[in-house]
Amino acid sequence: MSYSIFLLRFVDGEVVALDAERFRHVTEPYVVAGGQDEGFSQLRAEDGGEADLYHESHGESGLPCVTATRFARGAMLGVLARLAAALGASVVPQSGGALIFHEKERRHLPAELQGSAVVIAPTEDALQAAFDAR
Repeated sequence: MSYSIFLLRFVDGEVVALDAERFRHVTEPYVVAGGQDEGFSQLRAEDGGEADLYHESHGESGLPCVTATRFARGAMLGVLARLAAALGASVVPQSGGALIFHEKERRHLPAELQGSAVVIAPTEDALQAAFDAR
């Protein structure tokens, strides 16, 4: 895909840190270049699809955001969906809107994202369908 998505965790309309250890746990099996300590990771899924992740760490406060760019369709979308779910994050495409995995997350989104947020399953197929619908 030629656009970016942002994995952001919201509480009461504000961005809060993502758990760096959960990030490492989910991404580590797929890292082929970079790594968490470098602020950049290139991932490769089992079908060969890749994604570039940017993730600046703020020490003990965790990761403020994960940005995924140049990500492939297929298994990589499943990896990204599982990562977002593990982090308790919303998927926010650069084109706007938000994808959430549970209706209860809607109330934590900023007001401007609440009305257009779409609830999806944290799967490759659901994430692909949501992107195709845009």
